[in-house]
Amino acid sequence: MCGIAGSVNFKINREKLYQQLLHRGPDEQNSFLYHNLELHHFRLSILDIAGGKQPMFLQNRYCIIFNGEVYNHNDIKKQYAYQCKTTSDTETILHHFANKGIDCFHDFDGMFALAILDEQENKLYLVRDRAGKKPLYIYHKEETILFASELNAIKTQLTLETDEHAIELYVRLGSCYRHQTPYKNVRELGNGEIAVIDLSSAKINYKTWWNIADFYTKENSLHFNDALQKVDELLTTAVNRRIDSSDLEVATFLSGGIDSGLVTAIAAKHKPHIKTFTVSFDGQFNEAPYAKQVANKYKTKHTEINISFNNLKNDIEKILTQYGEPFFDDSAIPSYYVSKAAKEHVTVILNGDGADELFGGYRRYVPFATYNFFNSGKGVKAGSTALKKILPASHNKMSKYNYLYRLIDLNTKSGVEKYLSSTIDIFEGFEDKLISHKRSFTEFEKDFAQIASLNLSGLKTMMLLDFDVHLFSALLVKIDIATMAHSLEGRSPFLCKELLELAPALNDGFKIRGTQTKYILRQLAKKYLPENITKLPKRGFEVPLKKWVNGDLKEMIFDHVFSANAYNRQFVKKNLLDAIHANKLNASDEKRAKMLWSLFCLEVWKKNN
Repeated sequence: MCGIAGSVNFKINREKLYQQLLHRGPDEQNSFLYHNLELHHFRLSILDIAGGKQPMFLQNRYCIIFNGEVYNHNDIKKQYAYQCKTTSDTETILHHFANKGIDCFHDFDGMFALAILDEQENKLYLVRDRAGKKPLYIYHKEETILFASELNAIKTQLTLETDEHAIELYVRLGSCYRHQTPYKNVRELGNGEIAVIDLSSAKINYKTWWNIADFYTKENSLHFNDALQKVDELLTTAVNRRIDSSDLEVATFLSGGIDSGLVTAIAAKHKPHIKTFTVSFDGQFNEAPYAKQVANKYKTKHTEINISFNNLKNDIEKILTQYGEPFFDDSAIPSYYVSKAAKEHVTVILNGDGADELFGGYRRYVPFATYNFFNSGKGVKAGSTALKKILPASHNKMSKYNYLYRLIDLNTKSGVEKYLSSTIDIFEGFEDKLISHKRSFTEFEKDFAQIASLNLSGLKTMMLLDFDVHLFSALLVKIDIATMAHSLEGRSPFLCKELLELAPALNDGFKIRGTQTKYILRQLAKKYLPENITKLPKRGFEVPLKKWVNGDLKEMIFDHVFSANAYNRQFVKKNLLDAIHANKLNASDEKRAKMLWSLFCLEVWKKNN
C-alpha cells in the first residue's frame, strides 16, 4: 500500500508533494524523471520489504509505480514461468504487462492504482482495480497533466477552479459522483478503467477494461447448495491470499456481524491465533459480546478497543479536510478513530467491505426483491403522491411506519430520484427548495438510463447502482482515506476478483429471501459462526448524528451553515435554511440532522479549499 503521483509537462514541487503524501508511504520515497514525465512513489513496506523498491524497471523499457496489492501474483508468476529477481508483486505486474499488455489486468486479484511507462511507445498507462479500492485523480488541461493518489496532493501543485455543477450534485448525493471532483479539469479515474497517455501530445484516451454490469447481465444456473459451496471456496481462497501476501502480521476487524465474522473464522483456520480487534463507542450499541463469541470459538488474540468522541470538536475539521472534497458520510468519523487505534497494533487488517453490495445486505433491498420500483406505472405514482400528502412524516428511523412511509414516498419519484430517495435521502422531497441546475445531473441520468436499459430485476438494478455509486463514490473513499491517514492497510476479501464476477449473476433469491437480507451468507455463516450471530440484523457504525448536530457540535455546525456568507446559500434557498435552523421542517429529526451535516461538510471543505 503506497501513494503515487506524477506529471507530464509540469515540474512538481517535491517538498509540497512529499508533505501531503508522506502518510501514505512513510517507509521510502523515490522518484524517476523521463523527458517530460515525472513519477513519484511513497512506499508503505508490506511485501518484499527488502526488494520491493519503486519505481521498478524491466527490460530497459518499462517502469512502474504502484499503489496496492496483487494477491495472486505468485500463481501468475508460476503459471507463466516469469524469472523474477524479487518476491514483490510489483515485479510480477511488470512481467505480465510486458507479456500481455493491458489484457494482463484481467488476471489480477487485488486492489491497485498504478502507472506504467512504456518507453518504446512513449506512453503512460494509468490503471485502477475492478472496485476502485485504490484512488487515482487526474488533472488535465491543454498539455499539462498531473495525477496523484489524493486530491489534496494535486491541490498543493496548482490553483484549481471549483466546478459548481459537481457541488450541486454533492448536495443531493453526499459525495462527488463517479468521475466528478469538485474541481474543473480534475477527473477521478473510474474503477476498471485505464487512461492511456501519449507523452508526445499529452492526449489521454480512456478505456474500460472491466465492468461489473457485464456480470449482472449473465445468467447463473447454479443451484443454491452449489452456489453456497462455491462462495465458501472463493471466500476462503480470497482470505488466505490476503494473509499470505504480506511480510507483516495480518489481523482482522471483528465487528460481531456476519461479514467480518466469516472473514475472521476463515482467517483463523488458515492462521491460528490471529489477532482480532473489536471496537465499541461510548453510548452506542455494543457488538463486543458477539465478537467475543467468535474470538473465543477460534481462539484468536482478541483486543477490545473503546473509542470516545470526546475530542471530536478538535478533530472534526482535520478529519473532513483529508478527503479533499466535500464528503457527507458520517461514519467517516468512527472509521478515522478505529483506524488510528488499530494502527497501534498492526499495519495490515482484513475487513468485510463489499459483502453488502454483492450479496444483498441492506434493508432497502428487500422491497426491490419483490417489486421493481423502477418500473412502477403512472397510476401507482399518482396514488402514492396523494397518500403521502395526508400522512405525517416519520420520526423513528427503525419503525415499521417509517419503512411503509419510505416505500410510499419512493413511488412518488422517478428515475434517479428513486435511487437517491431509497439510499442517501438527504434533500429528497425538498428538491424545489434547492437552487439546482439540471445540468449537474446529466452524467448521473445518462448512466442510470444505460443501467435501466439492461432490463435487470429491481434488485439487480439497485445493487448495480449501489456498486457504481455508493460503494465507489463513498464507502471505498471513506475507508481508503481513514486507513491511509494512519498508514494502515485494509484488505477486503469479499472484493476479490472471483466473487466480483460470481455474485452479480447469482439468483436474486440467494441474496434476499422474504425479509431476510444476505441469505446465502447467513446460510454460510451457520457453518462457521455461533447460531445467534447468523440471525443478527445489519449494523454499521452507530453514529449519534442527531446528538452531534443538536448538542456536542451544534454551535460549530450552526456557525458554519447559517453564517451570512455561507457557501451553501448558492445551492439551498433561504426559506429551507430558515426552516432547518428553526427546526420547523416537515421531515424527520434524522433527515434534518443529515441536511445539517451535509451542509456543514460542504462549508468545511470550502473554508479549507
